[in-house]
Amino acid sequence: MSRVQFIERDGTRVFAVIPIDLFERLSDALEDLEDAALYEAAKAADDGFRVPGEVVDAMIRDGVHPVKAWREHRGITQETLAGQAGISKAYLCQIETGKRTGAVKTLRALARALAVPLDALDEMRRG
Repeated sequence: MSRVQFIERDGTRVFAVIPIDLFERLSDALEDLEDAALYEAAKAADDGFRVPGEVVDAMIRDGVHPVKAWREHRGITQETLAGQAGISKAYLCQIETGKRTGAVKTLRALARALAVPLDALDEMRRG
């Protein structure tokens, strides 16, 4: 005898009533499937870029601008980074201290010099 009850309307099954233990097992199984699908989607979208804890700490705990956090993590001087990005050291200093935001073109050049995606430096998106 089935533990599932069916409710019919006009000879067609429209509802199934199942015991709670079966419902809970099915719910758990469905949640596991959803978790697996989310994990696979995250793996497929992973670009491999990681932000080191040292950089995160500097930005969040210490309030350091992302450009400065990455520059210091890479062990690059302001002079070297400014030269690689094609900007003045003074302009770089203003960006790092938050006195200037830096044009997208400038941030793109800094990102390229620091070998990070542009999003890693875009403080405007950090709310």
